[in-house]
Amino acid sequence: MLASQRASDPRRGSGRRGAAARLAPAALAALAALAPAARADAPGRVVSMNLCTDQLAMLIADEGQLHSVSHVALDPRASAMADEAARHTINHGRAEEVYLMQPDLVVTSTLSARHSTAMLRRLGIPVITLAPANSLKDVHDRILEMGAALGQTDRARAIAAAFDEDLARLRATAAARPSAVLYYANGYTLGDQTLAGQILLAAGFSNAASAAGYKSGTRMPLEVLAMTVPDTVITSSRYPGASRAEDIMDHPVVQTLRRTTTAATIADHDWLCGTPHVLRAIEKLVHTRRALQGDGP
Repeated sequence: MLASQRASDPRRGSGRRGAAARLAPAALAALAALAPAARADAPGRVVSMNLCTDQLAMLIADEGQLHSVSHVALDPRASAMADEAARHTINHGRAEEVYLMQPDLVVTSTLSARHSTAMLRRLGIPVITLAPANSLKDVHDRILEMGAALGQTDRARAIAAAFDEDLARLRATAAARPSAVLYYANGYTLGDQTLAGQILLAAGFSNAASAAGYKSGTRMPLEVLAMTVPDTVITSSRYPGASRAEDIMDHPVVQTLRRTTTAATIADHDWLCGTPHVLRAIEKLVHTRRALQGDGP
């Protein structure tokens, strides 16, 4: 288990310092030393409008620097930092409400809130958009990009280095790789050219969806899933309430391939965004792979 996970009790800290303490063991001493290292021209009032930039900003921003995060960051099913998000003002991605917050900087994703960010730019508000992470290298890069945007470059470098260290410790190098398919609602799967696919590879699995020609994200019919004959199928956690889209995960084909004694169910909050929290997803899959191979915990 990572030292960062052993320190995951939210009562151990609050705000950015509490989040950083749960991040990665190598970063702890460095973060304490780097507290005054922000640029003199660092933005003093920052608003984030996207779930993934919310979490990066909460990890990296100085105390009081991050004013607002998106409402999605409050949802523990999607956000790995819902408790931290509750300590900030919440926005709903509307240009009018963000403008009235008088931010020095708005950060968001290239895939969201395009109309709002365009309007904010016309109103003279600086906006930085970060691309989503499609690989584990992208996670490292996005940490540094957020650090540069917030004027917290030294702190971001320490967090990125800690992420790299923990990733190297978790990354599997075994030659024998059981095959797995990520299978979500509506039969959606993800290949190697996605962040989730890279998480799967880092944990020591081969991606049977990629072998079947599914390199990115798309729908995989049940017939194709059955023909790939993976060693296991990894499904996503269910959301409350009935959903016909999720019924496919109860299909006998899926349940047979899941091998319920070793199958994993992934938590969206550790997989959705390119943040150091993906390390928890990798660690869980490492345990799944070892159980599947009979290697023990």
